Amino acid sequence: MQITASMVKELRERTGSGMMECKKALQEADGDIDVAIENMRKSGLAKADKKSGRVAAEGRVVIEISDDAKSAAVVEVNCETDFVSGGDDFLSFVQAVAKTALANKPADIAALSELTLDGSDETIEVARKAMIARIGENIQLRRFELVSTENGMLGSYLHGTRMGVLVDMENGNEELIKDVAMHIAASNPLCVSEADVPADVLEKEKDILRAQALESGKPADIVEKMLTGRIRKYLAEITLLGQSFVKDPDKTIETLLSDAGARVNCFVRYEVGEGIEKKQENFADEVMAQVNG
Repeated sequence: MQITASMVKELRERTGSGMMECKKALQEADGDIDVAIENMRKSGLAKADKKSGRVAAEGRVVIEISDDAKSAAVVEVNCETDFVSGGDDFLSFVQAVAKTALANKPADIAALSELTLDGSDETIEVARKAMIARIGENIQLRRFELVSTENGMLGSYLHGTRMGVLVDMENGNEELIKDVAMHIAASNPLCVSEADVPADVLEKEKDILRAQALESGKPADIVEKMLTGRIRKYLAEITLLGQSFVKDPDKTIETLLSDAGARVNCFVRYEVGEGIEKKQENFADEVMAQVNG
């Protein structure tokens, strides 16, 4: 059967694949577009499985907030290169994932993957693998977080495409929420207040600071005073309320909020690729490997 340009065009529009790939698929399916699509999907699943082990440390963070600002989803989806992460196709996929998560409130990544993607008739997992087949990179749903508030208002700040902060604030306004979210993006606090610091984190830091103080050779009572001061400084550095406001270093976030009569209940800060060990490429070695076959 003769494969026409209109047939190739239709298959490209329905699959998002390249022209030559569509033409080849139609030839193998003897011009049957539905069969071609089915075969391409099967091929796409195989390609996705092959790429699943490759490091995906680039990507995007997207935040979706409900119209009443009472619930939100923060999502990170990873790919291999910033070229792909900057594309409209990838952005649309991540935004749709975030909308799906907010609407359905799944328990985990596995549950999210099995949901029908917003604006599509396919599951997120099928859409993800189809995108891998089209783009040629490993794409992973890395993590998401759902936040809801009763007495507060949710607001966010996105720093480019790689970092996003969601803040739940009571008695605040959009400007204050954005300022605090921007501060969190820049200063990366561990938690809101001293009461929220995990006990194991605090004990570990105390052990380190105590050992450092003992090296001074000072008496035990002096060491304990030194330890108290250093712990106080440490807590101010890692807690949102204790940090100096990035826009006005003479004022702490606690003072900023107190002056406005506001309170931060919680926050979520996502940065693309944090904690993922990236493969370090050596260009010279790569060239020599190609030369040596």
